[in-house]
Amino acid sequence: METYRCTKCGYVYVPKTGDYTQDVAPNTPFENLPKTWVCPRCGALQKNFVRVE
Repeated sequence: METYRCTKCGYVYVPKTGDYTQDVAPNTPFENLPKTWVCPRCGALQKNFVRVE
C-alpha cells in the first residue's frame, strides 16, 4: 500500500497505521478512505493529497 502526502501541510497518510482520529482502521488503502475523510492536521480534502514516490 502506498503513502500519500497532503500538499497543504505535509501530513503523510500511512495505510499501515490508518487514522485513529477519524476511525480509519489500520491497513486501509488511501483509495478506500471514506469520502468524508479529510487531513487530520489541516482539514484538506483528499484531492489535495499526492502519492509519495
